[in-house]
Amino acid sequence: MRKKKKSGIVKRIDLHKFLPRTSGKAASPGTIEYIGKTRDVGTTINIISKGENEIKRENVESVNDLRPLLSVDAFKWIQVTGLQDVAMLQQIGELIPIDVLSMESIANTTERPDVNEYEHYIFVILKSMQLEPKTHEVIIEQISIITGKNFLISFHETPPVMFEPLYQRMVVGVKQMSKFTPDYLLFAMCDLVIDNYFILLENVGEAIETIEDDLISSPSVSCQQLIYKLKRRLFYAKKIVWPTRELIGTLQSTLHPLITDNSRVYFRNIHDHTVQIIETIESLIDLSSNMMDLYLSTVSNRLNEIMKVLTIFSALFIPMTFLAGVYGMNFKFFPELEWKYGYLGFWGIVICIGMAMLFFFKHKKWM
Repeated sequence: MRKKKKSGIVKRIDLHKFLPRTSGKAASPGTIEYIGKTRDVGTTINIISKGENEIKRENVESVNDLRPLLSVDAFKWIQVTGLQDVAMLQQIGELIPIDVLSMESIANTTERPDVNEYEHYIFVILKSMQLEPKTHEVIIEQISIITGKNFLISFHETPPVMFEPLYQRMVVGVKQMSKFTPDYLLFAMCDLVIDNYFILLENVGEAIETIEDDLISSPSVSCQQLIYKLKRRLFYAKKIVWPTRELIGTLQSTLHPLITDNSRVYFRNIHDHTVQIIETIESLIDLSSNMMDLYLSTVSNRLNEIMKVLTIFSALFIPMTFLAGVYGMNFKFFPELEWKYGYLGFWGIVICIGMAMLFFFKHKKWM
């Protein structure tokens, strides 16, 4: 059978950012299978830990090299980049150990933000949203986090550049490394992700301010397209921020021993941020809808003005056309045909009728 071509509309609206996906196979629950974009990123493992007087960041060649490091009681942050190597993910899941359902969610990059509590660890799924510098499209990536007693493992689709400032904070504050417990690091990662939501909304707000004046002065099809893109970004954000608020609320109120009372205060703070973001998103969605209505109203008003001018011109020429038609008939015996001033009289009557109609239009305020 011939495959149907993908609709251009479906491609433009990026349905993969809205719809969850499955492998499509009749696999049993807990089957680890990568679901997401095909990326040219190899799987790497980096470990950030505290040395004698410095923060060390080293690359690990294989999962077996993690065994001696995990046995050490010092805090460590393990970054796994690239999720397409399912075999390596299975080895990590067996080493920790991590529940197979959690590993299945890690490999499926279309999961919604969520948190699950287990006896020995907490599993968190976050969604980062960043703007692509050239196209300004929203790039959504999944970040899966396993928080244990003395370790935190984060799984990334691409190199975690957005968390580099967090690493720099650890380097600068090496003497206060005791502050970076797994639950505090979990908070710090959530905080960075949520800060990026604010940046996205600031970009949308600036774009709305830019479009607003153009809509009134010179509305165009490009304005309509920009408004549509803005609404699409806002729907992306709304789809992600709502479950993120629930996630942070759960971490704020949980009694799990891995979340200390000190960290709950921080989670309460970013929970307020998510509420603020949701309120802002709702306001921007309403504003963008009003902008679309304004665009349609402005275009309709311009069309009405054009039609009014054309109608006035048509009305002015109707009596002139009537007179020209009457005196243009080819009858042999015709009144005023031999009149010396017939031509000038014709134009005089036409001009008087035109002036009278213009005065009438002005009096009725149709002009």
